[in-house]
Amino acid sequence: MTQRNRKLMGAFLLVGSIVLWSVLATAVYLLLPEGLPGLVLIVFFIIAGMGWVLPAMPLIKWMARPDENQLPRD
Repeated sequence: MTQRNRKLMGAFLLVGSIVLWSVLATAVYLLLPEGLPGLVLIVFFIIAGMGWVLPAMPLIKWMARPDENQLPRD
């Protein structure tokens, strides 16, 4: 598979994973009990907002991998 095709497929997978992550984070937020302290909510929103980055990193590395037949540049 060429790098161009990996980037196209990866872009769709990345957007889909972000949408899935946001739906999951919203569902978890709705399950939280009311009246939680603000600090707890801030921590939740930081984790929910940045949590998609770790699963996306391997996908981005895969997308950026050069083609197998491409010669290394000096």
